Amino acid sequence: MVQLLISTARQLALKIASYGVMHLVVAILVAFAITRDWRLALAVGLVEPFFQTIAYSIHDRVWHRIERRRMLSGLEEASEAFTARLEVMSAEEQSRAHGHAGHSHALPRSFKQVAFKTVTYGVMHFAVAVLVAFALTRDIGVALAIGIIEPLVQTVFFTVHDRVWSRIETRRERRRSALAKA
Repeated sequence: MVQLLISTARQLALKIASYGVMHLVVAILVAFAITRDWRLALAVGLVEPFFQTIAYSIHDRVWHRIERRRMLSGLEEASEAFTARLEVMSAEEQSRAHGHAGHSHALPRSFKQVAFKTVTYGVMHFAVAVLVAFALTRDIGVALAIGIIEPLVQTVFFTVHDRVWSRIETRRERRRSALAKA
């Protein structure tokens, strides 16, 4: 059990870190392309991803809450989310335990869910990017340009990032299932 906790914490930290690095690089490159000023690009590139990473974590938690089918008590919900994230209890086991289908804390898998999650991420990203760019440049035109272009580029990379991590999690689950059957 301790090994599972360490492994899950390491995977989550790696996912968050990979998102942060990807965001940092893209933000710097987009800001430089717009401003042609390395100092400003580095400032935007370092500050904006920091706030976006916090917003991303909140966005991800909100999506996990949206996915549940019915409300449970706070303690039951916390323990269920914890066991689901540790992959101690599969989505099928959760469904059997609650007597209904579809209750899971897994990431969205359908195209419609992924698309809607991506759109909500894009809107959130736009707002944060404009606010940070304006705070740093005090130029509404530059802030809007960064706020429009940078989130569009980041949204594409976010979708790729989310898909890569979905595949990693699916492969890990298949390996666990194969080991359990053996």
